[in-house]
Amino acid sequence: ASASINLRLILVSGKTKEFLFSPNDSAADIAKHVYDNWPMDWEEEQVSSPNILRLIYQGRFLHGNVTLGALKLPFGKTTVMHLVARETLPEPNSQGQRNREKTGESNCCVIL
Repeated sequence: ASASINLRLILVSGKTKEFLFSPNDSAADIAKHVYDNWPMDWEEEQVSSPNILRLIYQGRFLHGNVTLGALKLPFGKTTVMHLVARETLPEPNSQGQRNREKTGESNCCVIL
């Protein structure tokens, strides 16, 4: 039997759902699977396309081609990841952009 990895995905709203994946599944595969099997109680969070679903593991965005096996996730344990909708991923090398994003976020919160 092939080993499977139990992922508990958490939405920004705090709703969670567990899915089983294989170590060969990539972040993009997971996004598509979740999109195709969108849970009933996640109706309010439904997104228009699987391409904007992003996984966050230990605070880091996973790029679409990263497989679960590459993350060295423990088998037989539940791994928690966050699922967010974002059009684009921050590029690791564009430091200026990330700083802009950060200030943008803090500005927004000040206004709020």
